[in-house]
Amino acid sequence: RYVMKITSVKVKKIEEKNSRLVGVATAVIDKVFIVEDIKIIKGDERLFLAMPSQKMPDGSYKDIAHPLNADCRKLFEDAILTEYDNC
Repeated sequence: RYVMKITSVKVKKIEEKNSRLVGVATAVIDKVFIVEDIKIIKGDERLFLAMPSQKMPDGSYKDIAHPLNADCRKLFEDAILTEYDNC
């Protein structure tokens, strides 16, 4: 069974008053694929990730890259939020 690895993470903290957006991240997967513009959002109880999205003609947003299951989402959250905490 193949296990994907996040091989690099960069986080830029954002300090804006009255904003739930607290950072933006870039993750490199297996040294060959990059996902940019992952938003770090301050929720009511914890930080969470919002994956890159595109605005649709009807005004809604659609994720353009995202994990397909909870294990993959946890992999991204653990790597990115650890780097966020270390910035």
